[in-house]
Amino acid sequence: MSWILLIVSGVLEAVWATALGKSEGFTKLWPTVIFGGALALSMTGLAWAMREIPIGTAYAVWVGIGAALTVTWAMVTGDASVSWLKIALLLGLIGCIVGLKLVDGAH
Repeated sequence: MSWILLIVSGVLEAVWATALGKSEGFTKLWPTVIFGGALALSMTGLAWAMREIPIGTAYAVWVGIGAALTVTWAMVTGDASVSWLKIALLLGLIGCIVGLKLVDGAH
């Protein structure tokens, strides 16, 4: 259950990071509201997941999921350029996240 909560929290990190960028310094209402809600839920989920998952693994997975999804979303929506190198690096990041889960699962 902790891993599911951590993954959902990582997704919410991508939501709040994207909303933060769209809020234009907290001058736009709805992106600011989405940022605040997603941030609170993301941090709460991370904290709960850390009750059973080691902090180093949990934090790295949470950040990795958030970063990978944020960059992917930016490329899909046209806010960031797409290149084969970025895609390869994202796949490497995802591989590392899965690797951390596998290593922690064997512990």
